Amino acid sequence: MANEELIYRITRAIYDRLGSTADESAVELLVTDIYQTVAPALATNGAAANRMSRPGGPADEAGQGSAERLIISVFGMDHPGIVAGVAQILGEAGCSIVDINQTVVQGKFAMVIIANTSGSRLSVTELKERLRSEGEKLGVHIYAQREDLFNAMHRI
Repeated sequence: MANEELIYRITRAIYDRLGSTADESAVELLVTDIYQTVAPALATNGAAANRMSRPGGPADEAGQGSAERLIISVFGMDHPGIVAGVAQILGEAGCSIVDINQTVVQGKFAMVIIANTSGSRLSVTELKERLRSEGEKLGVHIYAQREDLFNAMHRI
């Protein structure tokens, strides 16, 4: 079973148990914890060893996504320094920006960044916390999710 399919099944089971009104960030944490628990056993048994996600690898071509990339969404009122603040956090952590798109519509700011975290000096949890904290300082909401989880969870 490919990683995306496993993540999808775990996510589906959690939503089936908790209901569709379950907090998305809580579901993401549960899916991540469960997946990280079972993935080593799958790799040890050889079931997933050849299908592990790699940036630019076959898993990406299949639309699975990578555990080494984050999808970062930023929303709020437009003002100078938002892009710089997010980029500074990523740069200080050793992450690179793979893709970025931003727009301003009637004074409302929206941005999506895909960041490669393979060289990060921070864990994904630490990085997400720094981004959330920076969002508070900047007066915007910043959401970050691993790409493989984002792809699998948005199939539901």
